[in-house]
Amino acid sequence: MRCYEKDCLEDLNVIFTSCSQAIIDQAINVKVKSAEIIWVFTDIEPVPFNRGFFTVDIKYFFKIILDVFRGVSRPTEVEGLATFDKKVILFGSEGNSKTFASNYNPGSQMPHMWKKNNLPKAIVEVVDPIALAAKLVDANDKCCCCCNNALEAASVPDCITKCFDDDLVLGNADKRVFVSLGLFTIIKIERNVQLLIPAIDFCIPTKECLAATDAIP
Repeated sequence: MRCYEKDCLEDLNVIFTSCSQAIIDQAINVKVKSAEIIWVFTDIEPVPFNRGFFTVDIKYFFKIILDVFRGVSRPTEVEGLATFDKKVILFGSEGNSKTFASNYNPGSQMPHMWKKNNLPKAIVEVVDPIALAAKLVDANDKCCCCCNNALEAASVPDCITKCFDDDLVLGNADKRVFVSLGLFTIIKIERNVQLLIPAIDFCIPTKECLAATDAIP
């Protein structure tokens, strides 16, 4: 089963490196140039008391590219990180058997892994989001967007931080940037099934085929 999602992500907190944050702290205005998908993490769990349905938890990681204006000079381009969490419920059928392969995988020996080895596979197809807007906010302002997103990226995986030139700054910022994105996603879950296909042996035709030019008596 699949679903087509169209989301408008408003006021996503953007986290910068220490060098980029120093530029943001001097900014008088910002303009979002583009946004791209770095990675999408997914996790799937069965829905209790509703057999055959599964919840898919999705976390998007975006690289945001901004033009920062600090005066009458030309804008400076900086990069930052934004995240977004989403959950959907899809039907994935029931599977009572457990599947084991001959190739050795240490992670599959863990109790919390072998109990989930027959879950369907979640697949997320997404294109780079549309950059809609960006706004510059003083970190001391008690606005709603600051309160809701202050701890959004308290922990960032190492594989994501390697996409940036320096370590990301998670606090001690004088100014913050919030962006709005348009996101289009196809979310689906798949399960391997066995199909029985009838096999027919090779046989020689017993009747002669008439060509199109042969006359029929």
